[in-house]
Amino acid sequence: MARVVYDVMSTQKTVRRQAGTVEETALRIEPEKAEQIVDALNTDLAATYVLYHQIKKHHWNVEGAEFRDLHVYLGDIAADLEEGADLIAERAQAIGGVPLSGGATFEEHAPIEPEGEDVYDIRTSLENDLEAFGTIIESLRDHIELANELGDYTTEELLRDTLETAEEHAHHLEHYLEDDTLVLDSATR
Repeated sequence: MARVVYDVMSTQKTVRRQAGTVEETALRIEPEKAEQIVDALNTDLAATYVLYHQIKKHHWNVEGAEFRDLHVYLGDIAADLEEGADLIAERAQAIGGVPLSGGATFEEHAPIEPEGEDVYDIRTSLENDLEAFGTIIESLRDHIELANELGDYTTEELLRDTLETAEEHAHHLEHYLEDDTLVLDSATR
């Protein structure tokens, strides 16, 4: 079946805010500091959305005896990622930045590589998710430190909350990947 691509042009005549720019706001964060923070937030936003789409793929494709629990849990992770991405984007906008948008833009700016379109066994999928969470956790820690150094304590707290959620999910994924299971491989029976 042929894929139809529609050309949708904006009817807006004037760009209100150019991507990649930062303007002063009532929050009074110095422009140089705001630029650094917006850049960090956009990196975390991109990583979050890349992982969100990967997790959703695994949520849709999980099979096997542990299907139900994993399907539900992956849906919970996706919901947390989506909520976190929204908070990160809103903070970037609040301090004068323009949050990134669009799949290709997210992939270009994310510190993680998306898994790709193929479907893998659930253990491989969860290992890929755990690896992505590890990279995001390291990025969040760096950006928490940056926000603190630049005196943006609100962003620091937002990123701490995001880090706590990411660490919790990474910890739970690690448990799913342990070798203790009620499901027996046919070769071990």
